Amino acid sequence: MDDAALAKLLHPEGWALLQALPPYDERLALPLAERLQREGLDAGLVAAALTQSRLRAKARGKLGDFADGMLFTPDGLEQATRLEVAAHHARRFRDAGCVYVADLTCGLGADALALAGVGLRVVATDVDETTAALATVNLRAFPEVEVRHGDGLALDLVAEGVDGVWADPARRTGTGRRVFDPRAYAPPLDEVLAARATVPALGLKLGPGIAHRDLPVDAEAQWVSVDGDVVEVGLWFGPLAPDGPGRTALVLRGGVPHTLRGDPDGEHHAPPVGPVGAYLYEPDGAVIRAGLVGTVAQRVRGRLVDPTIAYVTADALTPDPLATAYRVLDEMPFGLKRLRTYLRERGVGRLTIKKRGTAVVPETLRRQLDLRGSAEGTVVLTRVAGHQRVLVVEPV
Repeated sequence: MDDAALAKLLHPEGWALLQALPPYDERLALPLAERLQREGLDAGLVAAALTQSRLRAKARGKLGDFADGMLFTPDGLEQATRLEVAAHHARRFRDAGCVYVADLTCGLGADALALAGVGLRVVATDVDETTAALATVNLRAFPEVEVRHGDGLALDLVAEGVDGVWADPARRTGTGRRVFDPRAYAPPLDEVLAARATVPALGLKLGPGIAHRDLPVDAEAQWVSVDGDVVEVGLWFGPLAPDGPGRTALVLRGGVPHTLRGDPDGEHHAPPVGPVGAYLYEPDGAVIRAGLVGTVAQRVRGRLVDPTIAYVTADALTPDPLATAYRVLDEMPFGLKRLRTYLRERGVGRLTIKKRGTAVVPETLRRQLDLRGSAEGTVVLTRVAGHQRVLVVEPV
């Protein structure tokens, strides 16, 4: 959506139209657009309003009811922090004693909204004029937030009286391609990290795929997942990391937080490896990204099935919110004919295929198996002690 289209929505007529639209339904969008134009509304205004209605519907998954009063761009919504995650960010600053936070890259304002929501004063900046304008609209209900168009790194943090800094550098090019080199972020990671020399309470949101070697040694790096989806790694410095540097995981399931921190003396030690037991555990993706699979193995009194695979096995069940547990029903070498016969003999027609450490494509394998039957089944394709194996399991 271009700037002219967004400008139309900021006029009283455009805002009234947007607020009056019914819940977005892709099937009804075209007939609705045609009806509104027949009623005399400008085609460009109608298109802009319907685009915003679609983006708001998509944003509800991240921002809940707040989305209904906000304006978005596709790229801005893509990078916006989920509200429940932003709330955890905000509580870090509040619990560290911060009262005035500079959001150096505010985007559409999701994190600034959460910071204001816990009672903090915020100065929010963005280098893009349109984005800053949209953030101003989105944060209009929060007098604690001042939105400015400009380079957040140019702020005089001391003169402003800021005691906490937050940043979410852009990690895509103008064409949408992902950027993996921290030096190519916008702004570059090193330039943002320099702020901690002035304001030690620095927090950053980065992509969860960042290499461990690129993490500052003085940071608490916390990988975050929401209902199984790994969404970010947060870097926390100074008073925002009260337990000191290290790698941690925050797993949010159904809104309930579960945290894991490895033993500073043992989190990098390789966990034991052994045969498949009665239960198989699949650690949450945030745990895997943080390199804390060994810590989960300790918690469930288990071992790895292979030194290169992030599956944990154990002889007894120890439920853990940081890993999904399966009961192991059978184990066999991988072979298409053998697996097909096994599943057909048991009437399995609907099959869940999980994999790790194998080149097999689940969709292709499902077609090759050509299963028929009313029973459901789950198989795990993985390496066990260096060999390709099939584990037949059922969720606990």
